[in-house]
Amino acid sequence: MVRTWLAAERPDLGVVLGSGMGGFATRLSGERRLDFAAIPGFGEARIPGHAGELVIGRLGGRPVLCQSGRFHAYEGHPPAQLALPIRVMASVGVTTLCLTNAAGGIDPRLEPGGLMLLTDHLNLTFRNLLAGPVAAGETRFPDLSAPYHAGLRALAREVAAERRIPLAEGVYAGLTGPSYETPAEIRMLARAGAAAVGMSTVLEVIVARACGLRCLGVSVIANRAAGLASGRLDHAEVLAITRAAESRLSDLLEGVLGRA
Repeated sequence: MVRTWLAAERPDLGVVLGSGMGGFATRLSGERRLDFAAIPGFGEARIPGHAGELVIGRLGGRPVLCQSGRFHAYEGHPPAQLALPIRVMASVGVTTLCLTNAAGGIDPRLEPGGLMLLTDHLNLTFRNLLAGPVAAGETRFPDLSAPYHAGLRALAREVAAERRIPLAEGVYAGLTGPSYETPAEIRMLARAGAAAVGMSTVLEVIVARACGLRCLGVSVIANRAAGLASGRLDHAEVLAITRAAESRLSDLLEGVLGRA
């Protein structure tokens, strides 16, 4: 289905766009869109801020495949469905994958609206989508000593410096959700070395690494984590912050993908 829709395109660059970040896809020339619901095994994206579509287009003449929106473990999807978009990306030729997400800032130096480059992650979802039979083209025991490619991270730092985009770095903690964390949990995560926390990305990266993909991760800091600021945590506020940061994020992705 997806191969037919791609026609003659053979994208080696892929992007996963998180909550409120779908605007990057509009920077692609000649973009074409395919709803998740039209792809066997995908189903509809149900979370506000997730368009739920694949977008193929060109950036600087190179084809780029965007996944605008994602599936989350907290929605109750089976592991095979959570892993399917990444496996589809790999099957059509993607070798370099940029993943974005909205995250709560734990490190006090992280300001809402800022960007954080993922240096590593903590998988605290207590899941692994590779459990079960080994999928075709994947390794049984993928090495996660460097889940986020050092060369891509260096390139992201270069682009950020050139374009004057403030870019922090840190460890991302992935939890299942959908409830936000408690202040006690945030204190625990801080002691474990996490700079930011969210409800996505880590499971996708594990599958991507099993497929041999190079990965880059970027978080938009959507709020200060529980107990670090006054007021309630709210998804509508998360979307407002990520949409306000979308231009900076898109500038960074455009620069990285143009040289990756």
